[in-house]
Amino acid sequence: MPEAEDSHSTVLVVDDDKPFCAALAGSLRRRGCAAIVAHNFDDAMAEAEAWAPDRAVVDLRMPGRGGLELVAALRKLDPTMAIVVLTGFGSIASAIEAIKLGATYYLTKPAEPDEILRAFERVEPTIVEPPSPHAAKPLDELEWEHLQQVLTDCNGNVSEAARRLGMHRRSLQRKLARGRPTHEPPEAP
Repeated sequence: MPEAEDSHSTVLVVDDDKPFCAALAGSLRRRGCAAIVAHNFDDAMAEAEAWAPDRAVVDLRMPGRGGLELVAALRKLDPTMAIVVLTGFGSIASAIEAIKLGATYYLTKPAEPDEILRAFERVEPTIVEPPSPHAAKPLDELEWEHLQQVLTDCNGNVSEAARRLGMHRRSLQRKLARGRPTHEPPEAP
C-alpha cells in the first residue's frame, strides 16, 4: 500500500533485491512520493493494476520474467506511465531495447533517488545518440559492447559468458575490470 498521504506521484518500485527495493522506496517516500514495492513480474503487475501508479522504477534483471518484459506490460497497461529502468549491467543494446519497449530513461546502479526522480521528468525517452552510420566505432568499443551483450545473455554469469566467447574466464574478468574504453573526440582542424 502506498505510504505518502499528500504525495504528488505514486511510484512502483520493482527489484528482486529486497533490501535495495525497501531502501529506494523509503527514500522516495521521504521525497513526497507514494511508493509501492514488488519483487517480481507478477507482483508488479498486480500492484500496478490495483494502485495505477504514474511512475515505475524497474530492475532490468529479475528471476523469471525480466525487466524488459515488465516495461512492455506496464506500457500496455498505462501508455502514460513514466518508467525508469535500473540495471547493474548496463549496455547500449539493453538501453536501446528498454527505450524501444517504452522506458522513459535507463540508469545504471547505483543510482541516487534524486537522479531517478530527475529521470522521470524527462519529456521524451532519452538515449545517447549513436554516431552517424558513416563513422566507424573503434574496435575496442565494439568488443566492449559485444562482451556486455554476451554477459547480459548469460544473466551476468562470467564463466558462462567466457565459455560462449571462447576465452578464459580470467581474461574476460580483466577486460571487464578495465571498463568501457574511452576515446577523445578528434580535434577540429
